[in-house]
Amino acid sequence: MFSKACKYAINSMVFLATLPDGKERAGIKDIAFAINSPEAFTAKILQTLVRENLLLSIKGPNGGFEISDLGKKSTLYRIVQVIDGDSIFVGCALGLQECSESHPCAVHHKFKAIRDHLTGMMMTTTRRDMAIGIQTGVSFLKT
Repeated sequence: MFSKACKYAINSMVFLATLPDGKERAGIKDIAFAINSPEAFTAKILQTLVRENLLLSIKGPNGGFEISDLGKKSTLYRIVQVIDGDSIFVGCALGLQECSESHPCAVHHKFKAIRDHLTGMMMTTTRRDMAIGIQTGVSFLKT
């Protein structure tokens, strides 16, 4: 459903949200290891999140990445939108250029209900909500 980059972005944000108070910053090596992703690819994704003000990048010996104030308020929807765009929220299930109520594809009405539910879930799920599952051991960032 999501691109690899989007999965890594979500997991990076969740990992950073699980860090203890006072130690909310992590380096690229730690993040990539925690989410089982290649460092170079993860670095590019994190820079995108920095450009979109979801993360802060701190340089220096104690540097690393941390969630910005905007990132702390952001939902899963925003992370997906930043990395993958909004096609999952508005696109046609069958990939038609024109698909609407007045010109529906073969699965438009059934898919619209699913898409609307998915959009609602993503708009109300915060990175903190996802982090709780990791912290309590009921969810995982890697296999």
